[in-house]
Amino acid sequence: LLQLPADLTKMHLTDNPHPQVTHVPSSQSGCSIASDSGSSSLSDIYQATESEMGDVDLTGLPEAPVDSEDEEEEEDEDIDRTSDPLLGRDVVRECLEKEPADKTDDDIEQLLEFMHQLPAFANMTMSVRRELCSVMIFEVVEQAGAIILEDGQELDSWYVILNGTVEISYPDGKSESLCMGNSFGITPSLEKQYMNGVVRTKVDDCQFVCIAQQDYWRILNHVEKNTHKVEEEGEIVMVKEHRELDRSGTRKGHIVIKATPERLIMHLIEEHSIVDPTYIEDFLLTYRTFLTSPLEVGNKLLEWFTVDSLRDKVTRVVLLWVNNHFNDFEGDPAMTRFLEEFEKNLEDTKMKGHLRLLNIACAAKAKWRQITLQKPSRDSPLFFSLLGGSDKGFGIFVETVEAGSKAAEAGLKRGDQV
Repeated sequence: LLQLPADLTKMHLTDNPHPQVTHVPSSQSGCSIASDSGSSSLSDIYQATESEMGDVDLTGLPEAPVDSEDEEEEEDEDIDRTSDPLLGRDVVRECLEKEPADKTDDDIEQLLEFMHQLPAFANMTMSVRRELCSVMIFEVVEQAGAIILEDGQELDSWYVILNGTVEISYPDGKSESLCMGNSFGITPSLEKQYMNGVVRTKVDDCQFVCIAQQDYWRILNHVEKNTHKVEEEGEIVMVKEHRELDRSGTRKGHIVIKATPERLIMHLIEEHSIVDPTYIEDFLLTYRTFLTSPLEVGNKLLEWFTVDSLRDKVTRVVLLWVNNHFNDFEGDPAMTRFLEEFEKNLEDTKMKGHLRLLNIACAAKAKWRQITLQKPSRDSPLFFSLLGGSDKGFGIFVETVEAGSKAAEAGLKRGDQV
């Protein structure tokens, strides 16, 4: 039986394969099957591979459960509740009006959900936001034109605007307007600080949350102590934060919160902390926001595949990528070539178990599509070749497609089942 890396057993397939799709033996299969882009992982594929010695019948994989009418009604009610902004703000206000000592975990989660949308909290980690939500105090100034802070007044809090607009008039005559989500007040330091300018409300019913200087400094300083910065050639290329997921201290470690694109790619094959088990999935979901092309990742994976100690890790990344985001490959000819080259590398290194997983993952993502080819005459070439049939014991598949031909332009791809 196949010897596969242990971490593959943690992955689960949730998508249903099309009932007409059958397994393509490794020597004839391609990876250009059109697919849905639903996210899933691969444990059921692994189980099917391990339990069957012959061709795998993908129709045997479990189907996803269908929601009952009662469950749908409950979901509709939940959507109605969460989609009402006024009701949501009422809940948040109830949580805000409680004293910090009286806030429950549910209250803090409600505040966290609301606060993370505000610019003042944008560059903070989740743990910092949670700590700030637990100590913040709610204040309301009902009338426009009310002075909140005088010029030269000693500061003792950090303020975030939840509703309304304030204006800061500086001594040099300049002014600045701040609205919902903006902040003013102290910086995270215990030194005495004084207001530069006059802060007054511009509209009625201005609402704020205030965090005392001692708490603001303690929370942000504590985070600074719990961060680890990785430097290369005098520049910081990665920042990690130490986190504990339970009070027993058994689930703790560093999680990547910031890094250069190169270091984020490199981290795909590094050891991942117990508190950051989904790094690969998160990377594959978001890489387009900081990389110009997926080939930047693909080329590095092919390079790392040549290193024996990295081969299993690279294969796991590719399997997750294919299974969760197959549209990245089918919609990009260069990425299709990458996948075919990776498949060939698996064949050359005799990694039959992993190759089998790759083939099944591609087949599981297949969906029906119709392609029309027009020939000027019956004798005109097709520009593609087929393989398979009843005498071979499996379906009919496209083996090759001539590059630049009418067949290729129409969308026919190696690995398609006819």
